[in-house]
Amino acid sequence: MQYIRNFCIIAHIDHGKSTLADRLLEYTKTIDKRHMQAQLLDDMDIERERGITIKSHAIQMNYELDGQLYCLNLIDTPGHVDFSYEVSRSIAACEGALLIVDASQGIEAQTISNLFMAMEHDLTIIPVLNKIDLPGAMPEEVKDEIVDLIGCDRDTILSASGKTGAGVFDILRAIIERVPAPKGDVTKPLKALIFDSVFNPFRGIIAYYRVMDGVMHKGQHVKFMNTGMDYVADEVGVLKLELLPKQEIKAGDVGYIISGIKDAKEVKVGDTITDFKNPSLDHINGFEDVKPMVFAGIYPVETEDFEELREAMGKLQLNDASIVFEPESSAALGFGFRCGFLGMLHLEIIQERLEREFGMVVITTVPNVSYVCYTTKGEEILVNNPSDLPSPDKIDYVEEPYIAATVITKSDWVGPVMSLCLDKRGMLKNQVYLTSDRVELSFDMPLAEIVFDFYDRLKTISKGYASFDYHPIGYKESKLVKMDILLNNKQVDALSAIIHKDNAYDLGKKICKKLKDLIPKQQFEIAIQAAIGAKVIARETISAMRKDVTAKCYGGDISRKRKLLEKQKEGKKRMRSVGNVDIPQSAFMAVLKLND
Repeated sequence: MQYIRNFCIIAHIDHGKSTLADRLLEYTKTIDKRHMQAQLLDDMDIERERGITIKSHAIQMNYELDGQLYCLNLIDTPGHVDFSYEVSRSIAACEGALLIVDASQGIEAQTISNLFMAMEHDLTIIPVLNKIDLPGAMPEEVKDEIVDLIGCDRDTILSASGKTGAGVFDILRAIIERVPAPKGDVTKPLKALIFDSVFNPFRGIIAYYRVMDGVMHKGQHVKFMNTGMDYVADEVGVLKLELLPKQEIKAGDVGYIISGIKDAKEVKVGDTITDFKNPSLDHINGFEDVKPMVFAGIYPVETEDFEELREAMGKLQLNDASIVFEPESSAALGFGFRCGFLGMLHLEIIQERLEREFGMVVITTVPNVSYVCYTTKGEEILVNNPSDLPSPDKIDYVEEPYIAATVITKSDWVGPVMSLCLDKRGMLKNQVYLTSDRVELSFDMPLAEIVFDFYDRLKTISKGYASFDYHPIGYKESKLVKMDILLNNKQVDALSAIIHKDNAYDLGKKICKKLKDLIPKQQFEIAIQAAIGAKVIARETISAMRKDVTAKCYGGDISRKRKLLEKQKEGKKRMRSVGNVDIPQSAFMAVLKLND
């Protein structure tokens, strides 16, 4: 065990984490030149195109230092705030962390939140200054930021470049010298922490784990403590670039288990594996079910594709257990699914994967969060969909989820960032100058306000320099109302939203104006109304397309023209009572981008 090192990489998006991981694999000769490619551990198309890590990945490297062979287990983690629970479990499986900071951008919000998570688990932090080869690099200033943040000596900060490979051997030496060897007792009953799982179409779910105590053998009867399920370990092994089967995995090491599990819900990140006959008395702390934060409806464009969409969602869930969905129907869109996501990026990725991997073109309704409604009878109702909210006369009060948000930005943009957060009903809690021109702002704000366009607007007003991170802090009472959109006096349930009472008039007006531009004219007049209960708060009217029925009248009596106009008027009236208004898909999408 003394020659094993388990470590992860902590970094903000786009600070060169995956590129540096490539160099570590190359310099330890884990992969030969022939198979080498950029972002090797990011195996999804979307990950490569967007340059972000969505799934955590684990890989074992062997490296010889001063004549002794060491085994290094790297657990790569996602950098985006939506996947912070996965990051926390990966951190729990390690003893050390490489803190990678871009020498040209400095410390960002996500880096800080993941760093604090690593410090809570008592990990040894190795600070690394990456991208030192860039012309815009500011190594000395960024080193000052790192020293202020973690209180380390300047000399312990390593300089490296994932692109050129400079400083990679220093990093490997530092991992071996600074990261402590794993602790654990081989003689105790088996105790292993699951930090990730992947779906293989031929072999079922493959769970990745770190053995804390004991030994896991091939053919062993094991039990998953939180779900209470038991399985036989058909195959165990270590994670090289390909899976490498072994007879046993001992305490301190990282490995995989294949036991023919077909349902992704049975393998939960953070669960503890133990021996069925001789179980461990306590499980590893920190396990929690991943809670969806954002809810949206996903509907097929063609109603007959519903069964195909159900199959596609089921297959997606095998790869991504954090998505939850249940069938629902809408008067406007037909049959579809109500889905829960970890955040807006997660929603975007699921939508993109449905299109790419399954060829499903889908309509996504307005995203919203879950509220808790207390009725006048004292009942407590969880509201995940605006249509679940009772009528206003039955509601005592409604609570909405709040988050603690941290924004790090340059001092030039403090004013615009503050006004954006205050517009979104945020309350400023703290303001700290990290350096002379970098400020950390802390806000408490409703989660519903950041669901729409907050992140995009933050990037726009700060010219891309602000970084953002948040974590939930519970529910608070708010003045919330359900706003319905009516077309031709018929309610469009897919456009309903739960919003703050003070913003209702403004938002209702904006939505009506936007829909007026996007809905094509019909033969009859269409009224677009925003309403709270029975009270209409905004209205726009799409005028009818008119045919000039009097064009054929040359001269003659006025009564002849009037007769034709009256006939036309009757026809329009009848048409309006039976006519249906088709809403284009762009109208559903436009509601999400009202401020553009």
